Amino acid sequence: MGKRKSRAKPPPKKRNDKLDTVFSCPFCNHGTSVECRIDMKNLIGEAICGICQESFSTTVTALTEAIDIYSEWIDECERVNNVEEDGA
Repeated sequence: MGKRKSRAKPPPKKRNDKLDTVFSCPFCNHGTSVECRIDMKNLIGEAICGICQESFSTTVTALTEAIDIYSEWIDECERVNNVEEDGA
């Protein structure tokens, strides 16, 4: 008589690590002072520094995360700085 074949256990599911929602401010360089909020009802994403009160708003989609809003803010700051250097 043969043994019954046992079912192989499925591989464990990988955990998706949560992305950050607080970041350092590009103006005052204070760590963890920028909070990103996403308003899906109005399709607006906003990043606000709690220390120096600087803010940035952009349009969002269903796939937008907090890191995307912060990255757009950083890119916009770099773009403005490069335009100012070219104009000077």
